[in-house]
Amino acid sequence: MISNSPIPSVVPAGRMARAQQPVLSLSGGLELRPWRRSDAGVLVTAGQDPSIRRWNLLHVDSLEDARKRIERMHERWQAELSAMWAIARPEGGEATGLIGWSGIDLKGGSAEIVYWVLPAARGGSVAVEATKRVSRWALDDLGLHRLRLCHSVANPASCRVAVKAGYSLEGTMRSALLHSDGWHDQHLHALVQGDIDS
Repeated sequence: MISNSPIPSVVPAGRMARAQQPVLSLSGGLELRPWRRSDAGVLVTAGQDPSIRRWNLLHVDSLEDARKRIERMHERWQAELSAMWAIARPEGGEATGLIGWSGIDLKGGSAEIVYWVLPAARGGSVAVEATKRVSRWALDDLGLHRLRLCHSVANPASCRVAVKAGYSLEGTMRSALLHSDGWHDQHLHALVQGDIDS
C-alpha cells in the first residue's frame, strides 16, 4: 500500500534562523567564524587571486562590493540558504580563506560545500581539516543527510581535498559548469550520514 502522507522535512525549518552561526575550532590555532565587515579587504584580495577566480568564479570589484557580499552571507544564514565561515586566527585574526555550504535544502537534507584558501595558507591541509569540520557540523549539528562537493576535473587539488576529507567520488557530470575558458566537466563527490564516525 502506498502512503499519501507527506514526507517530513529532514531538518525542521527555523533550526538555522533561530540560532547564531557558531564559531568552530580547528587545530593549529585556527577557527571558523562568521564573516565580518572588516574582512572585506580579504574578499577583494581573494577576488584578484588567479586560482580562486578560476575555480570559484569569484569576482569582487571593490570594498563596497565585498561588504555587500558579507551582508548577504548573514542574510542567507537567516534565510537558511547558506552558511559561510571565514578561516581565521582567533581573537580577531585576519581571514585566510572561506568555507561553507551553499544551496542548503533543509527539507531535502542536502547542501553543497564551497571553499577557497589564500596562497599564504595553502599547503598545510587547512582546506581538508576545515572541510571535515564543517561536514561534521552539517551532519551532526544541523542534521543534513547528504553533502556534495563538486569541482572541475581540471582541478586535482580539490579532488585531493575531497578524498582526504572522506567524500566518495560518485561520477563525472559532463559540461556542468561554465568557466572563463569554456564548459568544464565536474567530479561529483558526496558524504552521507553514516559514512564517517562522528
